[in-house]
Amino acid sequence: MLPMGPVLLSPSSLFSALHREVIEKKPEKFKLECLNDIKNLFHPNKQPFYAAFGNRPTDVFSYKEVGVPLNRIFTVNPKGELVQEHAKTNISSYVRLGEVVDHVFPLKMRSSSSDFPCSDTYSHFTFWRQQLPRVEHQGTTPPQTPSPGS
Repeated sequence: MLPMGPVLLSPSSLFSALHREVIEKKPEKFKLECLNDIKNLFHPNKQPFYAAFGNRPTDVFSYKEVGVPLNRIFTVNPKGELVQEHAKTNISSYVRLGEVVDHVFPLKMRSSSSDFPCSDTYSHFTFWRQQLPRVEHQGTTPPQTPSPGS
């Protein structure tokens, strides 16, 4: 089973995609353009890519070109095994990677428990709650605790 993540599809026709992959033998051209477009959405000197998964040497080339460190590039071989590019003998699987995911990938930090960050004024608790009814003070005295000698 593949990990959850974005799928980038070529907006060009099937024939131009086939021409790029089979005739020109440059399948990395489209991937590199897509990755650079995504990278350009972020501030300069920011790296939006933490790790990458591919199944061809051209995928590895594309990921290196956009700045993914070699130790975080994984190739899926025909057997479905994960091969870490900087240590080709380190063969793993998605299941084994899932067991150590917190040690390999950074934890997703959340500033609040809400999926949509907002100020307290518009939080679910304060904005959507029913106002409590106003209770009038009836002048009763608080109960007194008995003294130890009573």
